[in-house]
Order: sequence, then C-alpha cells, then structure tokens
Amino acid sequence: MEETGSADRMFISVFDIFKVGIGPSSSHTVGPMVAVHRYLDRARGLAGAQAKAARLTVTLHGSLAFTGKGHATDKAVCLGLLGARPDSLDPDQVDPMLDVLEKEKRLRIPGLPELAFLPDRDVIFDYGPSLPLHANGMTFELLDVSGTVIDSFVYYSIGGGFVVSEAELTKTTNEPVTELARQDVPFPFASASQMLAMGKEAELSIAEMKLRNECATQSLEEVEAGIDKLWTAMDASINRGISQTGQLPGGLKVKRRAADIYQQLILEGRSNPRFEHNVVDWLGVYAMAVNEENAAGGRVVTAPTNGAAGVIPAVTRYYLDHCKDADQAGIRTFLLTAAAVGGIIKANASISGAEVGCQGEVGSASAMAAAGLCAALGGSNEQIENAAEIALEHHLGMTCDPIGGLVQVPCIERNALGAVKAVTAASLALRGNGSHFVPLDGCIETMRQTGMDMMEQYKETSKGGLAVNIVEC
Repeated sequence: MEETGSADRMFISVFDIFKVGIGPSSSHTVGPMVAVHRYLDRARGLAGAQAKAARLTVTLHGSLAFTGKGHATDKAVCLGLLGARPDSLDPDQVDPMLDVLEKEKRLRIPGLPELAFLPDRDVIFDYGPSLPLHANGMTFELLDVSGTVIDSFVYYSIGGGFVVSEAELTKTTNEPVTELARQDVPFPFASASQMLAMGKEAELSIAEMKLRNECATQSLEEVEAGIDKLWTAMDASINRGISQTGQLPGGLKVKRRAADIYQQLILEGRSNPRFEHNVVDWLGVYAMAVNEENAAGGRVVTAPTNGAAGVIPAVTRYYLDHCKDADQAGIRTFLLTAAAVGGIIKANASISGAEVGCQGEVGSASAMAAAGLCAALGGSNEQIENAAEIALEHHLGMTCDPIGGLVQVPCIERNALGAVKAVTAASLALRGNGSHFVPLDGCIETMRQTGMDMMEQYKETSKGGLAVNIVEC
C-alpha cells in the first residue's frame, strides 16, 4: 500500500518554509513527529490492523540514529505516538507525558487497538549504513501478538520538518530543477533566473509575486495574518531566549549566554554604544537567544530548519530595531522574499544538514535573511538575488559536525555569524546595481554538488570534524 502526496509539487509555501515547532531539530525532532502522525493515519486504513495489531516499532537509520539521542529523536517519536504535534506541543508537558508512557508501556491511539510499547525496546537505533535514498530514514513496523510484521513502511525526514515517503522522495530528488513549477500559481518560478525574468515582465517585486502565489489558495487576509503569526512566534523565541539562564540540557554543560550579553547591551545603552560594531552584538544576541531556546527544546520557527532558526529572526529584529522606517509591512516583505529564496534552494539543492552539511542550513538561512533584508530596505529584485548569492557563497563547504550530536556547539554561535553575514551581504548588494559575477542559481548548484561530494562524517553524523576533535566535558 503506497501513499500519495504533494511532495512532487514545486511551489513551496511560506508556511512550509516557516513552521512553528519545538527544538532541538527540524529534521530530527519536528520531522519524526510529523512522520509518526503520517504513519498512524496509514495504519488506521490497513485491513485487519484493528483486529491484529499488538505492537509498534520505529527504527531510526543513518543520521537519525547517530545523532538521535542528542537531538531527542527518540523522545519526539514517543511524543508523536502520544498524540503531540510540533506546532502545538507545550514544551513544559514533554517530561510528564514521557513519564506516563514509561510507566504504562501502552499506546492508546484512536482508531487502533491498544498497543504494547516500551520506548527503550521499540525505538530502535540502527547504526549501520543509511537507507539508500536519504540519510534520515525511519522504518515503522506494525506487529501482531506473535511478532509477525503486519505492515512495514519507510518515511524520510528531509530537513526543515518536511517528511516524505519513498515514492514521494523519488519525485523530489536532489537535482536541479530545469522546468517551471506547477502551473496553478501565477508565478511558478523554480529558479532564481526564472524569478527575475517573471518579475521583470510583470513589473512586480519578488515579495509581490510570492504573495500572489500564496493568495492562489488563501485570502490576502489569511496570508498576512499567517505571516504576522510567524513573526510573533519568532520574536517570542528571541524574547524568551534573552530572559533564560542556566545550562542547556544534554551533558555538554553549555551555559546560556544570550541573557547575560543582552543585559550588558542594555546597560551600555543603544544610543551610546561602546564600540561602532555594537550592532553586531545585537545581531549575535538575537540569534543566540533563539538557538539557545531551540537547544533547550523550546518553541521556535523552522527558518528554514531548527538548527538555523536564529538567523532570520535576528536579522528581522535588527531591521525593526535598527533600520529607519521599519514597519509590519516591511516584515511581511522580508519573510515573503526570504521564503521565495528558501523555496528555490530547497527545490534545487537541500536545506538538510544530513544531506549537504551546514551550508544547507545556516548557509540557506543566511541567504534567505540577506534577500529579505535587502527587499525590506527597498532593494530591486536584482539586488535581492545578489544579496542571497553573496551570503550563500560564503557558507559553501560548511560542514555539520555537532559535538555530542547536540544542536549547541558550534550551532548556536554559527547562527550569530550567519546573521552578521546576511546583513553584510544585503549591504554590499544595496551598494551595487544588482549586476554581479556569480548567479544565485550557480551558487545553489555549487552547494548541491559540494554536499554530494562531502564525506558522510561531516553531514550531521557527529563522526567527524569538531564532533571528534573536541573532548566532551
């Protein structure tokens, strides 16, 4: 029994690129929770499942296994089986829910019989080779009382909270897109060159085209309200992050720093900065605040992933706090433009650290933020494309090598640097006329090829780089 889905569609909504969820990882926490719900929907439709099903197992493969403990993937699977969804789960309820499951060792899933489930036994970490199609594979098996497999099905968590089946993944392979996207939106661009050409012909900005695409399925009021809600969630993650202190979970004893830095900046005063580069400190503290929240399992917005969740909120907050005439309309322009660039990157390369390294996460986020800021500050479409290219180009080759499999070191500081690069890229682009040497499409293709050539140990497995050269404390 195969599933059908919409993964073959090229149009990627702003609400797909940006999703509210919980930390610490969109591919290892949000995605697995989504996959659980997809499988449960499938299981309810299986002939005989209601009468025969007695037990469920979930096997994590590849990167999901190697860094699953540090990314709380096993907990995410259990929470999904308990009915939790990443966009509505209260982080304060996580431990109580897991404690009940550990005690009762049973799953009571609507539409299925009561199932035996022991988390330590039934969430299986497979440390062998990854599944052939992607580094983040999950195999679900439904068994009867004798242990005979009733059903087996595989999902892949491909980054940013996106989940696909094997059939869907073959339609969204990591290859450049050469044809126009699906035709039921007004501006079906699948590449930066198509985006620029359509904008020139229609005499519209990238944000205006993206907005019209979104309004093909929703009203303008719904789209704008949804974007405003996303920014509210991003801003809330900054505000919570700059108010929390203490150590982050996971055993590395990493201390939260954003709150302390924020208080230093407040005491120094924004109007009389100690150094001319004071604004860089504000960018850094905003980004670190979000990623400390993410590392603690708090609520963040995938932008485009959890591991890179701090870059876009930081640059957006910078726009609001430090740029003249910033307003809510500018934030909408920012996020629409950023989503347009993020969709092109995802369609033609990847936003998954397990697939192409951190160039696909923080690199993509920085490119999106650079494009968004450039747009909000009045840049032309050509300048926006230039800004995205500059930011992405200077993240090429960046590995994903989290120490201890935790989204802490180097991830938190890396977001701060990604935000700084985004502002620098937007500034450089605004100083020019949009003409530049390397097109964004060429840079995205370079990232794709670099990711394919990158050795597995540098792609979110914690088997290389900093993960093996720095002794855990």
